[in-house]
Amino acid sequence: MFDSLSERLGHTLKKLRGQGRLTEENIKEALREVRMALLEADVALPVVRDFISRVRERAVGKEVLQSLTPGQALIKVVHDELIIVMGEASEALDLRAQPPATILMAGLQGSGKTTSVAKLARLLKEREKKSVLVVSCDIYRPAAIEQLKTVANEVGVDFFSSTIDQKPVDIAQSAILHAKNHHIDVVIVDTAGRLHIDDEMMGEIKQLHSAINPIETLFVVDSMTGQDAANTAKAFGDALNLTGVILTKTDGDARGGAALSVRHITGKPIKFLGTGEKTTALEPFHPDRVASRILGMGDVLSLVEEVERSVDQKQASKMAKKLKKGKGFDLSDFSDQLKQIRNMGGMAGLMDKLPGLPNIPQSVKNQVNDKETIKLEAIISSMTPHERKFPAIIKGSRKRRIAAGSGTQVQDVNRLLKQFTQMQKMMKKMGKKGGMQKMMRSLKGQLPI
Repeated sequence: MFDSLSERLGHTLKKLRGQGRLTEENIKEALREVRMALLEADVALPVVRDFISRVRERAVGKEVLQSLTPGQALIKVVHDELIIVMGEASEALDLRAQPPATILMAGLQGSGKTTSVAKLARLLKEREKKSVLVVSCDIYRPAAIEQLKTVANEVGVDFFSSTIDQKPVDIAQSAILHAKNHHIDVVIVDTAGRLHIDDEMMGEIKQLHSAINPIETLFVVDSMTGQDAANTAKAFGDALNLTGVILTKTDGDARGGAALSVRHITGKPIKFLGTGEKTTALEPFHPDRVASRILGMGDVLSLVEEVERSVDQKQASKMAKKLKKGKGFDLSDFSDQLKQIRNMGGMAGLMDKLPGLPNIPQSVKNQVNDKETIKLEAIISSMTPHERKFPAIIKGSRKRRIAAGSGTQVQDVNRLLKQFTQMQKMMKKMGKKGGMQKMMRSLKGQLPI
């Protein structure tokens, strides 16, 4: 997400290096390019106009501090204004209600609403330690009810059965009563979607909203529709008392226009980002962290949180002790590391949060994909335990056997062994006294302006 916008903004702001002051003249050219970058990212025109106007007002005449370059000074202004556009602070779900707290999910067909119900249920169960019941009020598509039942089983939450001959209000009220009787903390109500906004749809969801009076009403919208996402959210917000928005499919959206437009146009906060197909791929929305990602500063806080949640601490401790004792890093360890990366959302998810992403050549970014990680795991799985422990013995005939067993080519096996050798050298350095500090010092100067 935001790849093209990050690249354009980074390139534009670097041009201001070497100047001692932000003047009207050098700001004018930079903001013209920032404006074009935002429009190309499909940010709504009113949002762009307001944003550029505020940045210009704050930046012109600003003295550049001794520790900053003009580029850094403007980044600070742009960063602050991006946060304001997207909502200043992260707004969590408000579940302070007599149980069960009810969440109503609304959205158009195909926006990822049912999947988002499962993702949210999983998040509440695993991170908030809540018991959750999900129910479908989509009486127009029997497949929608079955889909919700399947994903509810997958994430391990309760599912309340419904049929197409029932009324949506009756279904929702029965589910809430069931939750109350069984001491369930949260009920998530999935509603019917349409291909477009119509009076019948709005009338039905208004009636449902009025009958169950949910504490949270979340609008689920596909971020890849750009500023249309913000306009659709506004139409729903005019009809319902929305409390927030979930932006889905953000992993496939290189522009990010929806994230920058929704809050400004609707006045409703973005509460979550759907970052992939897996039921773990839902992130709370933090405007300050997203602003940092857009400007190539990365999102180290989210990365640390992801590591704490996903990394097997016992395994990590075991690995640290092994390296400290000077024992070698072998291919089994390498395979474990690859699995940990997949648990944290894959290489693409990690790179999105790393500082300096816009400075990485596109050719390198293109090589980083999760299919490659799966391929590497398959190659290692085709090796014998002895080969994993002593990879130096893997020569011609062994390489051919491993390639055939993993459905890959001998070149792929060679590439894996080369990557492993590089990783092994890095782990050796880390195992030495002061190794981590030396590695961090070597990264100095590689971060963005």
